[in-house]
Amino acid sequence: MRQQHIHDTDRVVAVQHQATVFQGAIWDIQRDTFTMTDTDQPLTREYITHPGAVAIVAVDDQQRIAMINQYRHPVGQDCWEIPAGLLDVEGESHLVTAQRELAEEADLQAADWSVLVDHYPSAGSSAEAIRIFLAQGIEELPTDQHHQREAEEAHLILRWIPFDQALHAVLTGAIRNVNAISGILAAHLVLNGQHQARPAEAPF
Repeated sequence: MRQQHIHDTDRVVAVQHQATVFQGAIWDIQRDTFTMTDTDQPLTREYITHPGAVAIVAVDDQQRIAMINQYRHPVGQDCWEIPAGLLDVEGESHLVTAQRELAEEADLQAADWSVLVDHYPSAGSSAEAIRIFLAQGIEELPTDQHHQREAEEAHLILRWIPFDQALHAVLTGAIRNVNAISGILAAHLVLNGQHQARPAEAPF
């Protein structure tokens, strides 16, 4: 049987009306009315506009993952996650943003970078697109380069978790952050030689 490859593809639809219906502190809500084909009835959908984001599975030479604990108000929980952040600096690449976020959230730098996963966390309701990197060759930044964290980030807790414990936490439902789940599962395949990570500058 011939192997079939699947791939997400772009589609241009006819947009009849577009408006920002809510402007928020971090992101906005947009309402679009569009038709898929000339014979279709118009559809109206509201969704979150979003600059995109990156996340990082940072693995040290002891096969531990750098994980952070952060309060997430919408779910009312202190969640275990991997370092992550928004693409909110104009002109900054996914890779440079990931390097900056690893430094800001975990006071770490990495010598080796590759791409694990690209994903849409909720394509039915948000334009958010996230790239998850694998970072290896980890070193702690000098103390004088540590980032001064504010707001929720002021309460971040960094912990190095043995990889098998992190994987167990994913599979038992002990952690629920989608970046952590996707990144840890993908890193498990890569680190065990079952799959090859993509180059750090691969197209999204």
